[in-house]
Amino acid sequence: MQRAILKSKNQITLVSGILIVIAFISKLAFNNLDIFTWALVIASIIGVAPIAIQAYQALRVKVVSIDVLVTIAVLGAFLIQNFEESAIVTFLFLFGAYLELRTLNKTRSAIKELTEMAPESALKQMENGEFEEVEVDEVDVGDILLVKTGAKVPVDGTVLSGEGHINEASITGESLPVTKKKNSGVFAGTILENGTIQIVADRVGEDTTFGKIIELVEEAQDSKSEAERFIDRFSKWYTPAVLVLSAIVWLISRDIELAITILVLGCPGALVIGVPVSNVAGIGNGARHGVLLKGSEVIRDFSRLDTMVFDKTGTLTIGNPEVAEVETYTDTNEDILAYLSSVEKESDHPLAKAVVDYIGETKAYTVDKTDVVKGGGIVAEVDGHRVAVGNVALMEEENVALNEKMRKDIERFEKNGNSLVLTSVDGELKVLMGIRDQIRPGVREDLQRLKKLGVKNLVVLSGDNQGTVDLVAKELGLTEAHGHMLPEDKSAYIKKLQDEGQIVAFVGDGVNDSPSLALAQIGIAMGSGTDVAIETSDVVLMNSDFSRLPHALGLTKSIASNMLQNIIIAVGVVLVLLASVFFSDWMNMSIGMLVHEGSILVVIINGMRLLRYKLR
Repeated sequence: MQRAILKSKNQITLVSGILIVIAFISKLAFNNLDIFTWALVIASIIGVAPIAIQAYQALRVKVVSIDVLVTIAVLGAFLIQNFEESAIVTFLFLFGAYLELRTLNKTRSAIKELTEMAPESALKQMENGEFEEVEVDEVDVGDILLVKTGAKVPVDGTVLSGEGHINEASITGESLPVTKKKNSGVFAGTILENGTIQIVADRVGEDTTFGKIIELVEEAQDSKSEAERFIDRFSKWYTPAVLVLSAIVWLISRDIELAITILVLGCPGALVIGVPVSNVAGIGNGARHGVLLKGSEVIRDFSRLDTMVFDKTGTLTIGNPEVAEVETYTDTNEDILAYLSSVEKESDHPLAKAVVDYIGETKAYTVDKTDVVKGGGIVAEVDGHRVAVGNVALMEEENVALNEKMRKDIERFEKNGNSLVLTSVDGELKVLMGIRDQIRPGVREDLQRLKKLGVKNLVVLSGDNQGTVDLVAKELGLTEAHGHMLPEDKSAYIKKLQDEGQIVAFVGDGVNDSPSLALAQIGIAMGSGTDVAIETSDVVLMNSDFSRLPHALGLTKSIASNMLQNIIIAVGVVLVLLASVFFSDWMNMSIGMLVHEGSILVVIINGMRLLRYKLR
């Protein structure tokens, strides 16, 4: 019976509203007081039923809820035969609850949109080699799947054959399609805009990046911030206090209607719902823009940030070193570059890859007697020549003579922030290359936005030499720069800042810097959705897009501000209503309930503004 009544709340609200309309029409148009009275009585009885059931359920778990206050107020008005007040209060409370639920659901639109993006079926290759449509739950790791134009990628996987452009907005927040070809990784929930590809399933179901995003957003939206926990504790004592105040007023004044009115006006509905709606809407906005905020506590700390510390490689820079400067000291340049390329192809070092990419297609030589010199480079025999590729220390070890011009070139390359690759053939220096990681496009502008948002200190920490780090800091306008930093050095530096009372965010790649990400109050991973990035950080920028960082900070500041606004609105309305009971003649239960429900809608709508937040 209780379940049926609660399930029919909307229908009860409608019937109650119709009965109230009939009552006033019969009185004002036909002066029929019998119909007026009975319509209001029936409206009061059916209207209070779902409210009383919710009050009973709350009392069973020893909670004095808003429903308890309204139920007592309505029963009191009914007993003193103020049927007009009892009917209108129940209708307004039920109708307000309907509007609250309707508008509050909109704040969960982001997670709803994400859930609807989840793929439901897949074209799976069967034993006979044919592709058949199956439920996505039937796909296992290692299965081969076919994805056609317009279809959703069903799992995280690797492209086996074919080529196409995929919209990865559900993962990265970036609407521009990304080209995928053989060996490219693809994510579940993304859409193949053109082409046809075959993929092998690497991760399925909840283990996919998309599944983890949904899980994280749901957990974040359900988490409670410090403000919410305080309000929960406050409401636990506040609601009984209103009940006690009402009883005291009745004992002193013997005015039952005044006491009942205080019960209605003291309801803390807007206060209870104001902070959660801000959290939910803000986290939803972040999810739609490729920013995962992992919980409400992150919002509080992030919005009060003092210092932002950056790893250099892969964060401020692209993480893909390129040859930036070259000096040659030979006439047979083509042959020397061919020797160099052949040797560097033997190495998997990032600098070696940069050299090979720079030289491009060239003659390949057989490399013999390769000797890797730890911390120096490689010495090998190529086409009958002794070829050494590495740093200055290796050249000195190989007794390579460096004239004044060469030394000046080396000094200049180092000042420009390059890592050096020197190549000698038969004891003579032939080529000097300067390799450096390129700064991400737009990073300087994004850092200026962070300063405008109130970040006082912007610090870069890197394992590179101090000259390289200083050059990056100067180019980007950073506050401090520290080179030769091991992971433990970075953690120690962050701890020092925290001991000084600063709130610190660390921005890294989520792999090498996991100790710093874990130690900082806010760990921010430029993660491209990798497992480590999602698990070790508090904030994930899903497509490693640095420009999302100012959006994330601006969003958390707006969420914190929105929460405060909602608390002020809620408390202010209650104070004004209670004051008007004692210092005015126009306040009654119906007006109080109307204003009370209106304040709830105001805080919800105010919170919903965060769904449309964009950094100016």
